[in-house]
Amino acid sequence: MSEFIFKIDESSNQTKVQQLIHAISEAIATGILKEGDFLPSVNKLSKDSGVSRDTIFKAYTKLKQRSLVASTPTKGYYVANEKYNVFMLLDDFSSFKEQLYKSFRKNLPDSYTVDLMFHHYNREVFDQLIQNNLGKYSMYIVMNLDNKKLRDTVKMIDPDKLLILDMGKPVSEDISYLTQEFNQAAYNCLDEAKEELLKYDEFILAYPEKIPHPKDIFKAFKRFCNENDIKGQIIEEVEDVELRKGQAFWLIKDSQLVNVVRRSRESQLELGKDIGVLSYNDTPMKEVIDKGISVISSDFDLMGKLAAQFVTKKKKVRTVIDTNYISRGSL
Repeated sequence: MSEFIFKIDESSNQTKVQQLIHAISEAIATGILKEGDFLPSVNKLSKDSGVSRDTIFKAYTKLKQRSLVASTPTKGYYVANEKYNVFMLLDDFSSFKEQLYKSFRKNLPDSYTVDLMFHHYNREVFDQLIQNNLGKYSMYIVMNLDNKKLRDTVKMIDPDKLLILDMGKPVSEDISYLTQEFNQAAYNCLDEAKEELLKYDEFILAYPEKIPHPKDIFKAFKRFCNENDIKGQIIEEVEDVELRKGQAFWLIKDSQLVNVVRRSRESQLELGKDIGVLSYNDTPMKEVIDKGISVISSDFDLMGKLAAQFVTKKKKVRTVIDTNYISRGSL
């Protein structure tokens, strides 16, 4: 067993109890402390670190509650098992986020547990969830609030344990990320779908104002329309548009997709012939709806797999996941 040494960081925002819990959890996660290894006694650790016996006892008790530590009346506290706890904070629940999570979970060993939470783009919830869980987990997977910058609360997480998902490249090179590119990548996909899109008289991007999706795709959309001399229009809701033959829609939300598919059937407009539909973010359901829904999407299975590799191998990753166009019958 390697010697476990604990020192208080007086500049830390964490309490002494949280610091000790974090230090022991990290020692277990990195193999410094292994299953069956005994922790320093309360008296010895108090003497060596200058931390009160009461603080150490509280930390050991919380570690027992998390099943990381056990104790015997005669020998003291020891490592119960080598358990790795992962904090995963996503924006909201959706089909493609479910794909990401399932891939992430599938590629983790059974010894890893994952606590999945959602912030729903609420800044207060986002900050509270992170602040309340600092030092409690081996690794942190966080889907950022927006594509512009990181919240200060995120910067409180140890950068060696932090992975940013989907949106926002951290300024610091110390922080790992797996993100998408929303401008050039989207344009490349539209260009790949050009022959199908040019069958239509008008190309409509349905982009609700309140959604947090990066507006970089506006640039891709406008550039594509200008370069190909196609009539383009950006709207907030498809409900406000009367469907007619010759329209092609790029739909960001799945609820918009449902609306257009339903109304096209009611109006006897055939997808891929009378009107075109291009959706954002692929799901298994879009493969089987009608003749299949054409999509622009990143590979969320791959994102989940790479996130799992980051957690298990603990090596830095700075990767932009490719965005691809998948042609199906709806264009």
